[in-house]
Amino acid sequence: MTHKGATSSKLHPRNKHRNGYQMDKLCKSNPALLAFVFTNDFGTQSIDFANPKAVFELNKALLVNEYKIKNWQISPNSLCPGIPGRADYIHYVADLLAKDNENQIPTGEKIKVLDIGTGSSLIYPLIGAQEYEWNFTATEIDPKSIQYAEININKNTWLKKKIQLRFQDDKEHILQGIIFEKDRFDAVICNPPFFKSREDNWKVSSKKFQNLHKDKEQPTVQNFSGHPNELWYPGGEKAFISKLIYESIQLKDHLNWVTTLVSSKDHIKPLVAILEYHKATAIEIIPMQQGQKVSRILAWKW
Repeated sequence: MTHKGATSSKLHPRNKHRNGYQMDKLCKSNPALLAFVFTNDFGTQSIDFANPKAVFELNKALLVNEYKIKNWQISPNSLCPGIPGRADYIHYVADLLAKDNENQIPTGEKIKVLDIGTGSSLIYPLIGAQEYEWNFTATEIDPKSIQYAEININKNTWLKKKIQLRFQDDKEHILQGIIFEKDRFDAVICNPPFFKSREDNWKVSSKKFQNLHKDKEQPTVQNFSGHPNELWYPGGEKAFISKLIYESIQLKDHLNWVTTLVSSKDHIKPLVAILEYHKATAIEIIPMQQGQKVSRILAWKW
């Protein structure tokens, strides 16, 4: 049975998850998912999206079924990404690259993409390598995430030629130190930490958890988990992206499109102001929506 979200049609036209989940098929791909599937009030099969174990097993099934990833794991308590939304980002970046290529999406290993903060899941490189055969350089500041990302590559041998891992050992920088003289990237992608602090993160997580109709007495559980470096950054999302902009200026000879997710619409205006002040040659704001979650991609080039 297909589980169709009310707003699934708002996903990118090329998104494989646009028409919802075929739970029966996904359970065959990953039998461990079956334990978390139930029939909801609308008579469709679904999972409890407030349960991180259920979300993980769903992701695993989607990766097996749609992206040829036979073995996948993430480090304990790390961010467990929602795959449909991550796939949307990749597809919109493909549309951006098409603008530089006579409106034809460029595919194959000649396209080099830099993923900032790839996490143990490696989710953007996994999707991009499968959908468009792009080559990725995936960076991370957390040693444990790098370790698990390497395991994921080694267990899916076709990824060894598609993904290169780089450890960022300087937490004061984003791009500096991980871009080498020979590098030229067609696109940079980034899912920045949103919160300003642990306290800020917990406040929002508690509200989100209660909105999922859970017992108010039950301790809050983050359904997508996340390590500190994945969730918060001094100054929050706006500060992180501002630093990304300034470092991209310094390294502009190595970069084509630089993109990042922006969760808060209130951050767009001040970030665009920085880009305009420093005379970015192109600025794009691309809206995205999955279910009730609305986000956008900010993209620029120098």
